[in-house]
Amino acid sequence: MPTDTSTATDKLVADLREVAADAEELLKLTAGQAGDRIAELRSSLGAKLVQARGDLGALESELLARGREAARATDQYVHDNPWKAVGASAGLAFLLGLLVGRK
Repeated sequence: MPTDTSTATDKLVADLREVAADAEELLKLTAGQAGDRIAELRSSLGAKLVQARGDLGALESELLARGREAARATDQYVHDNPWKAVGASAGLAFLLGLLVGRK
């Protein structure tokens, strides 16, 4: 079940990938343009895109590692405290039932 944080992070990663793709397309479209300023901007944008892709890959790897660690910790807690987990699940189900049953 994705959390709001993981959903927001997934959206951020997708948005950053889209921005990078758009910037690469812009670089391709301006390849035929002449001028020192345009060449300088293209070079700067290209370097920033390479850096952004590297940072995005590192962020994605870190988020995956954190997710795996959280899953391991949750699994370990449930194995160490099965009745607490069952009780918490039952309590949550009861509360959800109350909320859904209200009119």
